[in-house]
Amino acid sequence: MALLIDIRQPSWMQENTLRDVLSPMLPGVPILCGLEDGDLSLVTMAAVSRLHPGMVERLPNLQLVQKLGAGVETIMRERELAPHVRVARISSEMPAHEVAEYCLTYALGFQRNMLTHDAAMRAGRWEKIAPRKTRETTAAILGLGHIGQRAARMFASAGFRTLGWSRTQKTIEGVECRAGGEALGPLLGDADIVASILPATPETRDLFDADLLAQMKLGALLINAGRGDLIVDDALIAALDMGRPGHAVLDVFRTEPLPEDHAFWRHPKVTITPHVSGWHLDDGLPDVAENYRRLTDGRPLLNEVDRERGY
Repeated sequence: MALLIDIRQPSWMQENTLRDVLSPMLPGVPILCGLEDGDLSLVTMAAVSRLHPGMVERLPNLQLVQKLGAGVETIMRERELAPHVRVARISSEMPAHEVAEYCLTYALGFQRNMLTHDAAMRAGRWEKIAPRKTRETTAAILGLGHIGQRAARMFASAGFRTLGWSRTQKTIEGVECRAGGEALGPLLGDADIVASILPATPETRDLFDADLLAQMKLGALLINAGRGDLIVDDALIAALDMGRPGHAVLDVFRTEPLPEDHAFWRHPKVTITPHVSGWHLDDGLPDVAENYRRLTDGRPLLNEVDRERGY
C-alpha cells in the first residue's frame, strides 16, 4: 500500500513539501510525489488538489481520494472514478478563518467606499462620501457549514446585523438563521451584503440565476467565496447592469484560471481575485495521515463525503 501526492500547483504547495510533513506521521509508508515517482499499482490513497484527466485509470487499486481542501465538486464529477472509491475533504481551522476574513475584508471595504475612493484618487478628484454605519447594515452568510459559521460569527462580532441561510435550520449565537428555499429570496431582499460560502451540489448549481439575482437589494454587495458554478455568469452581468447587486466580488469561477476573454475581467462592477480566499492548510494536514491509517485499519474516515449528495 502507498500514498500518492499529486498537487501540480507550485505557487501554492509542492508535493515534496507535503511529503516532508507527512513522512514522520507515516513511518514506513511509501509516499509517491506525482505519477512518475514509483509503482502506481501500490497506491490505495491519493492526496490531490484535483483529479487530472487520465489520472484515475493509472491507479487500479485506488480506494480513497483525499482532497487537499474543502471543495470536492470536480472530484464528484469525475466519471472515471469507480463507485467504490471513497472521497474525503480536509476540515481545517486556518482556511476557514481566512475565508471568513476575506469576506469581512471586502464587506468593510464596501462600508468605507474603498472602490469609489480608489477611482476618485486615480482621477485626481477630492470626493467625500459618507461611510455606511455597520450597525445599520445587514449582512447575509449563505452556507452555514464549518466555514460559513465562522464567517457569520465574525460578521456578528464586527457589529453587522447578521443573517445566516442554509438548507437545514442552524442555531448560531448572535445570528438570525433561516433555512429552506422559500426563505432565500426574502433574505436576499433584506441584505446589504451577501457572502456565499455554499458548496457545489446539484441543488446549488446555478442557484444565482436571473430570477434570484433580481430579488437582491438594490446596490447590494455580492461576495462569492464558495464555488464558481453557484452563479450563472451571464445572468450576473445583466443583474449588475441593473444594480442588483451593485457590485460583485468573485474569488471562484466555473473555469479556473478565468479565461482572458471573459466578460468579468472588463466589467466595472466586478472585483476578481484568483481563488485565494482560503490558502493555508497547516492544521488540517495531519488529517491526511490519519485518514491513511483509518483506511488501512478499516475505521471510519475523517470528513468523508457522501458521493450521492456531493458534500
